[in-house]
Amino acid sequence: MPLQPVDTVNLLENTEESALIQLVYVSSITFKSRINTSIFDEVEKHARDHNEDHGITGILCYGNGQFLQCIEGSKKEVLTLQKRIFADTRHKNVKVLLIQAIDQRSFSDWRMRLLFLERWLWSPATKQQAAQLAPFLPFSPHGWPPKRTEQFLQIIKNFETPPHIKAAGITYNALGNMVQHIAAPHQAFLIVQSVLSLLVIVALILLYL
Repeated sequence: MPLQPVDTVNLLENTEESALIQLVYVSSITFKSRINTSIFDEVEKHARDHNEDHGITGILCYGNGQFLQCIEGSKKEVLTLQKRIFADTRHKNVKVLLIQAIDQRSFSDWRMRLLFLERWLWSPATKQQAAQLAPFLPFSPHGWPPKRTEQFLQIIKNFETPPHIKAAGITYNALGNMVQHIAAPHQAFLIVQSVLSLLVIVALILLYL
């Protein structure tokens, strides 16, 4: 059963208030959020404005319509932020994969890095760097046990630069998000390209009629 906020509170009942806590959760993006082209900018801005003031660090990953976020901070701040996360209507099917006391942070960037785990959107340099992620793709973290979650975090914390989408090519626009809602991530690019090719053919036929 997915852990709910009250469950995580109970799990940390014997943990000191000053303890450093790591929380990892997964969720699914809603359809409304898929067609909101600014959702990722909104999430990054909110994290940037909030995290440094509250001593929160971590990383947010997105792929295959799913989020995985790791947040680190004091027990009080992590549990407070968790309540806000579970109440956010931009995602659903929220499930805690891992919550534990830690000796030191795995992520120290206050900006809360955002990783796109969609290989068809990556630059060649990113594909080379992220080869270690192959066992975790297609990205489907909802069923991950704690050990697999920790292995994933260990890999991504060592990236010199985070995976990023190609500047030229298909971006997360409304069309791309709607296509991904009905097709697997690796199929979406082919579908969009097929539609564009068909439109070019139709245009050429009409031109010579």
